[in-house]
This record gives sequence, structure tokens and C-alpha cells, in this order.
Amino acid sequence: MRSEITPEDLFECQQCGQCCRGYGGTYITRTDIKNIAAYLGISEDVFLCRYCTPSAGGYVLAQKDDGFCMFWDQLCTIHPVKPRMCRAWPFIENLLKNPAGWYVMAEACPGMRTGFDKDDILRCVREKLDKRDAMRNRQSGSSADGKRS
Repeated sequence: MRSEITPEDLFECQQCGQCCRGYGGTYITRTDIKNIAAYLGISEDVFLCRYCTPSAGGYVLAQKDDGFCMFWDQLCTIHPVKPRMCRAWPFIENLLKNPAGWYVMAEACPGMRTGFDKDDILRCVREKLDKRDAMRNRQSGSSADGKRS
């Protein structure tokens, strides 16, 4: 029997900004870099120099002294073009490898609900990631290659 648990049962954003604080940084894709730089009206190189930190062969958004993302100011100041990782929160790909991470993340995020079965968490994460990627592919007009960037 298929579970009736939906992603909305697991999470309701409280707009508290806790997801914008620390926890290893917000990894950004090449598409994120292009979109955010264009939104800010600066070159990609200037964006990377001013707002990013190199990390593991890529980049993460820099953080202010208080640990929050450079673009957090009571709300996300780049919300229309926020990075892929931010759009997915808390349904992030790492949970596909370690669904117990949901409970660790929920300690900092008041919008995440606990008490759900690991299989329900995995199914909801996959569902949200698949929907987001399908929407992005439709918007960009690109053909899906099955890969997540």
C-alpha cells in the first residue's frame, strides 16, 4: 500500500532563515553562478570574487560574520534566482544517501517535521527533486539527461 505522506506533510517553511546559516555552505552550480550574476547585474567573475568561497573544486556562497549567507537579510535577497540547493531545501540530494540527516537538519529548522518513516522521507525527497528538475528542464527547454547538476 502506498503511503499517503506528502512532502508538504514533512515540511512547511517558516521563513526563519536557519537554512541560510552555516552548515557547510551553499554549493552553487554553473547555472546558479550565471543566473545570480545576471540578477545582480555583474559579471560572473565579479560575482565569484565578491560573494563566493572556493570549496572542493567548486564554489559556495560566502557567509557573513554571523554565519548567515551573504544574501540573507530577514529574507533571501536573491530569491527569484536562489541557488538550486536553496530551492530544494530541505529536500536535498544528500538525504538520498543518508535519510537520517533529516532528523539532524530538523534540529535547526522549525519547519521540518519528524516522526516519519525513512522510506517516506526518501520517497518525498525523490519526488521533490524530480519535480524540481522536470520544471527546470521545461523552463530551459533543455533535454533531460538524467543527471542532477
